[in-house]
Amino acid sequence: MKQCDFQIRYTCYDQLDELPGHYVSLVNSAIEAAGDAYAPYSKYHVGASVLLENGEIITGNNQENAAYPSGLCAERVALFYAGSRYPEVAVRAIAVAAVRDGSVQEEPVTPCGACRQVLFEKEHRGGKPIEVILYGSKKILVLQQSTDLLPLPFTLDGAD
Repeated sequence: MKQCDFQIRYTCYDQLDELPGHYVSLVNSAIEAAGDAYAPYSKYHVGASVLLENGEIITGNNQENAAYPSGLCAERVALFYAGSRYPEVAVRAIAVAAVRDGSVQEEPVTPCGACRQVLFEKEHRGGKPIEVILYGSKKILVLQQSTDLLPLPFTLDGAD
């Protein structure tokens, strides 16, 4: 037997203007997308903004439904739309932000397990790391690859 560890590295920022310029616009797109979320039940509006290798930015937001769990998270809405619209284009980065009661959440919002799995598969198919920007108005986390969110992803062949 041997003990094994996972090591996850991320960069922590205090303010939006500390981020590189292309991340600032990606975060702002995610915040804007959160404003259009359909969240009448949870009142928790989440937006995601995906930057593709071709420079396109695709946004999505959470879409709730009274018949839980029929809704869909912002990250999957954006990633699935990007995959539908640009099936051969890799994702470079994704930004996620949440708004509640009209204010951006102070702490970063993190993707659920299903979204982490979708991010892993999109990263794997694209053959390049997806940078993940998790935005909160008082703290911002940037991960260099989506697999840092899901160190043991589900695969059909057992390989990542």
